[in-house]
Amino acid sequence: MIERLLSEALTTKFTEEDYRDYYLIDIVVKKSDKVEVYIDSDINLSIRNCQRISRYLEHLIEENGWLGEKYTLDVSSPGVDRPLKFKRQYKKNIGRMIRIMIDEEETIEGRLKEVQEDQIMISIGKKEEEINLKFDKIRKAKILVSFK
Repeated sequence: MIERLLSEALTTKFTEEDYRDYYLIDIVVKKSDKVEVYIDSDINLSIRNCQRISRYLEHLIEENGWLGEKYTLDVSSPGVDRPLKFKRQYKKNIGRMIRIMIDEEETIEGRLKEVQEDQIMISIGKKEEEINLKFDKIRKAKILVSFK
């Protein structure tokens, strides 16, 4: 229930001028009254905006009594350890290295080159062979962190 309430509140918030580039990735509620809200943006997602959204949600939670007196609310970007969920996230990561799980046994790593309506293009190997993968064939995709 809290997931639905927070999701609806964020849908409303993200129609405001300063937040139109933002979108909800996920809401995770843990047993100890800990709520984790993962958001992203088509542009840069700043800590300051995460704080603003957190304060907005805290106000609604407290005003409406959605949770008990003691709870923890974390609002953050999904981070590189969480898989990509929306096409918008792929577009934001063009040029970065990506690991794609096709099935239990097949994984592909390469550089994300292009995002189209129903597929992505990645280049793999030193010869940068380009391959297209349809979104419906991608089981899981994560951006790889590079420290070069």
